[in-house]
Amino acid sequence: MNSERGVDATDARILLALAAQPRATVVALAERLGLSRNTVQARVARMEQGGALGSFERRITPNALGHPLTAFVTARVDQRRLAEVSEALAGIAEVVEVFGLSGETDLLVRVVAVDAEDLYRIAGRILAVPGIERTTTALAMRELVPHRLTPLLRRAAAE
Repeated sequence: MNSERGVDATDARILLALAAQPRATVVALAERLGLSRNTVQARVARMEQGGALGSFERRITPNALGHPLTAFVTARVDQRRLAEVSEALAGIAEVVEVFGLSGETDLLVRVVAVDAEDLYRIAGRILAVPGIERTTTALAMRELVPHRLTPLLRRAAAE
């Protein structure tokens, strides 16, 4: 793998094939891509170890778990308590992602909820975390561009 970019063109071709057929065997991938089984197996293993392949959880929709609402909570945090805040947020099951931000807002917290009442409860739990000074909640009305990496993979595979 190219250490500067993370994946080379062959890795990108393997990832594109996996994106198209996530349950494909190493043998099927090798046949489809015209590579040896050992090459595909070694590269997939290296990408798994190197962090190029993320969690299977990304493929599970919150709606399937009875949580159709998505909201984004921005939070201002006492910077000295950032580790404590992060740990507390990780303890809230409905918090599915947390990003540290630059600028006036410190955190972007993606949450899922059953309904508006549940979202209110979750937002209250977040605000009650010691070290969180202020929050703002925005309900996601609909997803316009879903999580995707295929365009980047296609570009990397072509290089």
